[in-house]
Amino acid sequence: MFSVMVGTMASLMSATVVNVAIPGMSHAFALNQERAQWVSSGFMVAMTVSMLTTPWLLSRFGYRRTYDGTMVLLLVGGIVGGVAPWFPLVLAARVAEGLAAGVVQPIPAIIMMRAFAPSEQGRASGMFGMGVVLAPALGPSIGGILVDLWGWRSIFFMVIPFCLAAIWLAHRYLPVSAPGGSDPGKHAASLDWRGLLLGSAGTLALLNGLLEIRGGDRWLAIGLLAFAVACFVAMTLWLRRAKARGQDALLDLAVFRHRAYAIGSLVAFIYGIALYGSTYLLPVFMQLGLELPASHVGTILLPSGFVLAVTIGIAGRLTRRLPTNVMVSGGLALLAASFALMPTVTLQTGLALLVAWAILGRIGLGFVLPSLNLGAMRPLDKGEIPQGASLINFLRMLGGAAGVSLCAIVLEWRLAAHGTGLAGPTSVERLAAFNESFLMLAGICAIAMISAWQLKGPPQGDLPPQ
Repeated sequence: MFSVMVGTMASLMSATVVNVAIPGMSHAFALNQERAQWVSSGFMVAMTVSMLTTPWLLSRFGYRRTYDGTMVLLLVGGIVGGVAPWFPLVLAARVAEGLAAGVVQPIPAIIMMRAFAPSEQGRASGMFGMGVVLAPALGPSIGGILVDLWGWRSIFFMVIPFCLAAIWLAHRYLPVSAPGGSDPGKHAASLDWRGLLLGSAGTLALLNGLLEIRGGDRWLAIGLLAFAVACFVAMTLWLRRAKARGQDALLDLAVFRHRAYAIGSLVAFIYGIALYGSTYLLPVFMQLGLELPASHVGTILLPSGFVLAVTIGIAGRLTRRLPTNVMVSGGLALLAASFALMPTVTLQTGLALLVAWAILGRIGLGFVLPSLNLGAMRPLDKGEIPQGASLINFLRMLGGAAGVSLCAIVLEWRLAAHGTGLAGPTSVERLAAFNESFLMLAGICAIAMISAWQLKGPPQGDLPPQ
């Protein structure tokens, strides 16, 4: 678990730390808000799509070779992004990092569900989460200091020591076998390229359609969104048909026959919109709304990161005592409250208020993270765990990719409605646009909270061993 935790820390750091450098990168390449946010959303799209391939890669190459390959790709992406002289090359490096990060994300859940008894999974998830959340907690703080000292390029090199450590640990501790203990490639099916292409096309069309809603062609936006829906419907029909005919399918949709898993996947999608949208919006708000330097952004978020790590450890143990719906809904309620309270932060209020609301949101996250995946995947058979882990992570990241774009779109919309922009000194109108964007995120969390209440099940400690 520690071996895969280091790699997960590297992938999460690469996902979130770049947001601190967006203003500097925008200035260096003369980018507008929509183009600059592709640095985040491009990563998210690549991460989302590559998650679909994790079950096949593990079956074909085994744990160690799959993990090693992703760490090498993440390492190369960090180096290329740090030295790239053109924005398209920076974007390509971010996409490569996203591809690597997406394959890595489901692996810890697969190992956790197979290696630990149900009564131990909550505690294992809490211990794993305590380490993982320190990366995005420390990342913006260290990244902000690096940006102030050496410029935005320096943040790309932060993943290098983590990747090198992860590769060494993988060779020492990760098994070479595929899930289930079989030899890699022995029972591996051929990759379902048709399902993968349909999922990739749907994800790209969805994101581009959201981007075109504001500042673009309305009819093109409608066409792209319709095409995205068509791709996802076609993908679903193809996967069902392939399964019925005994052909190789990218994903097994039979996991959705479990009601808890279906509800948990819906909550994960909505939760992804709010979570990843806020990781984009909050640093931009502090730098362009409150006019704080990049180094201050990381410092302000640092206490909430440590609180999150401690909360996850406590919440992991509470999964043995509290039902899943109470844990997840309660956490989402705190997260919604933190967003709803952000409008109370102004240029005249002390930064302590911003720190307090950030801590409140991270406490909420701490209750959601150990509970959601475990509660959703609890009814799955062991053979379904790789498919279930990849699908629920895919849906969460699909929501995340949409959430990053949605926050940028809503912010641009509200800025235009208030007759202002992000250039020049801040203003009351600019702060109002940010406040309305935070209220939108609070509403999304409230919807997820209502859905999560249906995720009923006994505490983890009451479950019989599998």
